[in-house]
Amino acid sequence: MAQGYPVAEPPPSVGEAFDVILKPLPNPELGRDADHLTEIRIDENLFPIGRAEAPFDASPPEAVAQLSRRHARIFIEHGFVYIADLGSKNGTAVNGTPVRETPARVHIGDIVSFGSRLSYRVQFAPRARGAGQARPVGVTFVPQRDDLGLQIIELVQFPFLVSKTDDHFARFRERYPHQVNYVSRRHAHVFIKGGAPFVEDLGSTNGTFVNGERLGASALELKDGDSVAFGGSHFAYTVRLHGDEGESTLTEIALSASPQAQVAPEEAFDSDKTTFVGSAHSFLDIFCVDQAAAREDEINVDAQPGVAEEKRPDTHQAKRSKAVLFVGELRRALASDDRSAARRTRMVVAGVLAVFVAGGAALFYSGSSERHVKSLMAEGDYGAAAAATDTYLKAHPQDLHYTAINTEAVLKSNVPRWLAALKKGDFKDADAIIAQMRTLGEHNADVRSLLDELAWIGKLEAFVMGRGGADAPIRIYADEPRIDAILKHWDADASGHQRDLDRIAGYVPEFREPYGLALSHLRKLQSDDSVYLSAIDRLDASIVKSLGQDDLDAIDATLKDYADKYPRLAGLDRVRADLDAFGAVRRGLNGASLAPLAAALKKANFSTPPFQEKLRQMSAGQLPQQPVLTQYAALADAWNQGKSAQAIDALQQLPQGAWSATVQKELAHKKAVAAQFADVQKARGTKNYEEALLSFYETLDFDSDAYYVKTVAPEVVSLKDRATARAQSLMAQAQTSWQQYRTNGGIGGSQRLEANVSDTFRAQAKLLSDAEDAATRGMRIFRQVKADAASAKWSTLAREIDTEADLQRRSLQDLRMVLEPGLLNTKLGLIGGAQGAMTNSGGGATSEARRTP
Repeated sequence: MAQGYPVAEPPPSVGEAFDVILKPLPNPELGRDADHLTEIRIDENLFPIGRAEAPFDASPPEAVAQLSRRHARIFIEHGFVYIADLGSKNGTAVNGTPVRETPARVHIGDIVSFGSRLSYRVQFAPRARGAGQARPVGVTFVPQRDDLGLQIIELVQFPFLVSKTDDHFARFRERYPHQVNYVSRRHAHVFIKGGAPFVEDLGSTNGTFVNGERLGASALELKDGDSVAFGGSHFAYTVRLHGDEGESTLTEIALSASPQAQVAPEEAFDSDKTTFVGSAHSFLDIFCVDQAAAREDEINVDAQPGVAEEKRPDTHQAKRSKAVLFVGELRRALASDDRSAARRTRMVVAGVLAVFVAGGAALFYSGSSERHVKSLMAEGDYGAAAAATDTYLKAHPQDLHYTAINTEAVLKSNVPRWLAALKKGDFKDADAIIAQMRTLGEHNADVRSLLDELAWIGKLEAFVMGRGGADAPIRIYADEPRIDAILKHWDADASGHQRDLDRIAGYVPEFREPYGLALSHLRKLQSDDSVYLSAIDRLDASIVKSLGQDDLDAIDATLKDYADKYPRLAGLDRVRADLDAFGAVRRGLNGASLAPLAAALKKANFSTPPFQEKLRQMSAGQLPQQPVLTQYAALADAWNQGKSAQAIDALQQLPQGAWSATVQKELAHKKAVAAQFADVQKARGTKNYEEALLSFYETLDFDSDAYYVKTVAPEVVSLKDRATARAQSLMAQAQTSWQQYRTNGGIGGSQRLEANVSDTFRAQAKLLSDAEDAATRGMRIFRQVKADAASAKWSTLAREIDTEADLQRRSLQDLRMVLEPGLLNTKLGLIGGAQGAMTNSGGGATSEARRTP
């Protein structure tokens, strides 16, 4: 195949009407005759290639000598170009590859050859505007005889295939078995050319007749009032043409054709019962050559050309005469006087008879098998017919005749059951039925692709119905793989899939409605793919980027934005849950102990890919592994039971890692708590005891030091007045530091951006840190001793300090891509409140909440 396209002739766009151009190629064998071959421009959907067809009928005889009268056909189907060979003597080829029973697709730049002398290069060209837009035409076949019970056939879609397997004719099989068999499986077809209907015989056994004349190799235009018959005089019709205006209605056509109409029109014509609307067929099916189909047709002697009715011999008598002649000659040979010659003759005759007997038996049984299958099909026992033909195909896989019967039987026997299961939503049963069909067509390659299409529709409908319909929400991180798989299957060969689905509908008409519904669902998924799946891809990329930058606020804002823009986007709650859980993990990493991190990791159960991947990356080095967490859980339990020495010893033995700095802070804290608790116990009964007790209480962490908080809480409460005074003093200290911080102007953006830690930044950070620390301790005591009135007085101050501290930490975090990591951590450390270093958008508590016991 030629690669690419000619620069001057771009390929037509999708959905654009186009012409096929055949440019003749020079051939030395033709000499000067090659100069008389002209370019051929095809502006119809069907173009005949043959010795008597234009423009070949006007070409030099030597150039077209290898063309058969019915050589090939070029046709356009679903926007693609195909070429079919019609059993020509010298063959048809595309790029040197012979075209045999199945039409071959033709691409731009291909070389098509008819015999060895005639070759053309294929090109495409956009069709001129207005060209080929003929007025729609309809064709009605009105039966010529009223006594046969034939129905009117209305053709509004083309091409239309005349076939003994089509219900228009097959319905009469029981009543007129011979007449139906006079119609071939691929008998003739009606198509539109230049806005007019044409009929073409497809090499049928008993012929197609127009106005009493049998059609030859070329198609013939049908005129209003013509007589057309298929296979003889039984299926004979009068042609009526009508378009979109000014013509008789179908009812009027039928009434005018019926002598009984004048007496009782309502009895003579009932359109609901006597009219069949012929559906469009596929050129791909029409021009698939099936040599076996012609041999199965009964020969209608009355339809054969050149034999007058009164002169036709009795074929049975002729056969008997030949048999008698053969026996007489055989008797004379056996009666020879030469004994040795007679003996040899008898031996030869015995051998010949043996061959005849064996061949006759094989022919009889073969014919018997085919008759049995035909009988099963006629009786509607498609399951048995499918099983019988599959058994035959196991030994004869290339038999096209049995392949076609098996395909039809497999589909007709099971597709209605499959449709019923699909309608009920029983997709498991639908899959089981397809599996049964695969078994019935195990040795039939033709039916496999059709069953693949049914399986695809089953998956499509299961997905659509499973999520609540075509307009149901698209679930992020759940629906994308199934939508992608469904669309990829279709996009791989859309025209091929549509052709196969059309074939199924041709065999099983009730398939058309679910087929149309499936295509509607497909278009909806294609729309969702371009809008929602594209949005999901962008959202996923944004989340991954923000996670890489530890910008949890950005993720929260993005989720809110997508929720507003894409109302059918579902599953964002899963993303938010993962965001909250991840925020807890990040805060735990910056905590003063491993306890918050261990608790966050225990609860974390990420269900969305970005957070799962981020956790996997962090687990590789940043997060403690499960053995470390197990050891920590044991020492934390010991600490909560007051076994301080055991807990401190176990903490010192924890493996080193990225979490070691946190472990050291926790170790220092636990040692200080244990030492202070011992000092408090020693000071019991002395005048310094109350001061020591309150000082100790201020240092406790209400989450990780729960044992000690519980132990001293009753005594702290008993010292309510003293404790309240202590809290008042702490809040006064916080107020002093806060006022000084504000008087100095706080910490500005330029100070946060400094490439070092200036004295100004250090001083301001200390004031803010001292204010926050004192306020936190004071508010904690107020709550412990239930000094609500005093607490309310200072709560506004505590919130102001807390808000400013959080703002400064967040502002520094936003500079993580600008400041060197060590410098950033130093500045964050000076501001203090390590647990507050992460933002609240990840689901963490505010500083106010952290101060609550």
